[in-house]
Amino acid sequence: MNWKEITTLEEWNEIVKKSSTRGQVILKHSTTCPVSSNALHEYEQYLKDTANEQIDYTLVKVIEFRSISNQIAEDLGLKHESPQIIFVKDQSKYWSASHWAVTKAHMTAVLN
Repeated sequence: MNWKEITTLEEWNEIVKKSSTRGQVILKHSTTCPVSSNALHEYEQYLKDTANEQIDYTLVKVIEFRSISNQIAEDLGLKHESPQIIFVKDQSKYWSASHWAVTKAHMTAVLN
């Protein structure tokens, strides 16, 4: 299973709409941060080994697409963090974790 990268606010708005019928997971990733690199590795391992197929998976690069990252934080009432994983259901935040808490084990426990 793979993730899709978003680069526009329209794509983010579509994810919010889709969350009414299907769970959406977003990983906010910094391309310059070692902690974020680790989180991306954990995300990819989760997707490869145990992903819940009833959920869509997305990635947004927070430096390159700061306006989208900020809009996600604003729309969901979250403090911006990176790395940060967010599970969106019914157009609101259901669960989130950041930094070293973004692990395959944590994702498996919450999403499966």
